[in-house]
Amino acid sequence: MSKASSQRGSVSVTGVLLHLLPAVLLFTLFAAVGILHVTSRVMVVDMGYRLSREEAESRSLTRENDRLKLELATLKAPGRLERVAREQLGMSMPAGSAVVSLSAEKPSRASASAQAPQENKPAVRVAGRGGAGR
Repeated sequence: MSKASSQRGSVSVTGVLLHLLPAVLLFTLFAAVGILHVTSRVMVVDMGYRLSREEAESRSLTRENDRLKLELATLKAPGRLERVAREQLGMSMPAGSAVVSLSAEKPSRASASAQAPQENKPAVRVAGRGGAGR
């Protein structure tokens, strides 16, 4: 009987490991899924913060762009340009005889051939306020 009772009482390490293996594998699986879930949530929160920062920067750049457009429109205003030309550059409106008006019509072929010798002369153009010289 001692032999039978000694076999019953002895537990092998291999037998214990075989009984614990499913539980260990299940615990490892749950731990891996938990770690994966926590990692993904941390990444989502981090991406949310980054998105929020980028949206704030976008709003800031849009405001800056609008401010610069307004400043450009102010700097290009005709009244301001005329004032700068008069005060800082010492310019003034030309005398009436210095302004030459050119017609917008194209000359006909007959008058163009008669004016052909004059084409060698340099053209003098004086711009008026209306911007017709452009």
